[in-house]
Amino acid sequence: MTTIITVVFLLGYLMITLENNIKVNKTAVALFLSVACWVLYMGNCGSYIDLMHASDFAEWKKALSEGSIATAASYVVHKVFINHVGDTSEIIFFLLGAMTIVEVVDSNGGFNFVRDKVRTKSQRALLWRITFMTFFLSAVLDNLTSSIVMVMVLRKLVHHRRLRMAYAGMVILAANAGGAFSPIGDVTTIMLWIKGNITTLGVIKELFLPSLASVLVPLLILQHILKGDLVQVKVNDDTQGEKFEFSKGQRNAVFYVGVVGLVFVPIFRTLTGLPPFMGIILVLSVLWIMTECFYHHHKDSPRKNRVSAVLRRIDLSTILFFLGILMAVGALQETGVLAALGVELEKLSGGNAYVITGAIGIASSIVDNVPLVASCMHMYEIATPAQALANPELESLLIDGTFWQLLAYCAGTGGSILIIGSAAGVIVMGLEKISFGWYLRHYTLLALAGFFAGMIVYWLEKLFIF
Repeated sequence: MTTIITVVFLLGYLMITLENNIKVNKTAVALFLSVACWVLYMGNCGSYIDLMHASDFAEWKKALSEGSIATAASYVVHKVFINHVGDTSEIIFFLLGAMTIVEVVDSNGGFNFVRDKVRTKSQRALLWRITFMTFFLSAVLDNLTSSIVMVMVLRKLVHHRRLRMAYAGMVILAANAGGAFSPIGDVTTIMLWIKGNITTLGVIKELFLPSLASVLVPLLILQHILKGDLVQVKVNDDTQGEKFEFSKGQRNAVFYVGVVGLVFVPIFRTLTGLPPFMGIILVLSVLWIMTECFYHHHKDSPRKNRVSAVLRRIDLSTILFFLGILMAVGALQETGVLAALGVELEKLSGGNAYVITGAIGIASSIVDNVPLVASCMHMYEIATPAQALANPELESLLIDGTFWQLLAYCAGTGGSILIIGSAAGVIVMGLEKISFGWYLRHYTLLALAGFFAGMIVYWLEKLFIF
């Protein structure tokens, strides 16, 4: 059954990558794939529980009353499946909230402020400004939110769609690289940080230069392709004010509440312990109340820019794609395939941290990096100084060890190799309608060059600095 599930998953993923060729929407395929994988899983769920959850299943049966049905299927529904639904829902609610916040800010003229700060006539200068703004913004917010913000800004600066796609590709690379050196910049670094595998100072200090290299190498290559000046479109600030019915001060207030609110989300999570999507909901509600108060003073304000109307314009297709693909990956994870893959990598690499994490990084361009990193965290335990002293091979597994830091870097930047390999890539793909094939032709080699450049920089750091 495991072979069948794996084959079905790979065929489904192939259909997603060939969306433009087969003319079937990737969201439809992802939703079907998720159901198919879980149905097949349920056909042999007893064996999978013995493999992945034997002790927990035994405890669960003991805790049940005599009248309850302690079957493997009921355990999967109540304990396994519902956990994956919960994890997936957190991401979906976060994505839905973040997309809504950014759309509200954009609809009410908030991003005019950012647009004016990065505006330039030169295509090459804009490339550098957009790349570095995305890189550092991603470290403070997260790669997904940063990508949404920068695509909205690009729409106001670059009006030729094909040219905007070139900038959007660089946004993906910069967002993933920026998220890799920050403990709150990417889901995988957050996972490693919360469990204690890496520390805030350690990951910033040792992964900043590798992450910067991973984006600088593609940037230096791409800047020779983008030449000349942009087509300038005059934007009159007063006209914008009439369109949005907000004064310049109100538009700036919308921007600051939206963006600063997104920055506050990791802090909210730390202070309350609640999932990040709760922080997103808090920010959205505050922004909603504030804009409603602004509109209250404009009797003839256009209802199309209010939050209630913006919600109807959110790209639900992208949301459903996340639902389908994450649930399908969850089913694959429960078969033990991902953990087995990690064991094989350990054998083939001889325990070399660079080979293992490099392979995981490349694999994360195809398979979601969250279950890959989660599998590694379950396969390997954090080594203590005493254990490392007794066995030098465990030194890379110390807190802030080579293995954990490379895992954060590779899982984060490796997703840039293919457009479907990261949340940033998928959201930009949906917003700008970039095809898998176009990105493969124009950005995959650039992303690979940056990926390996970062690993080399990290190796040099370990050799000469740390």
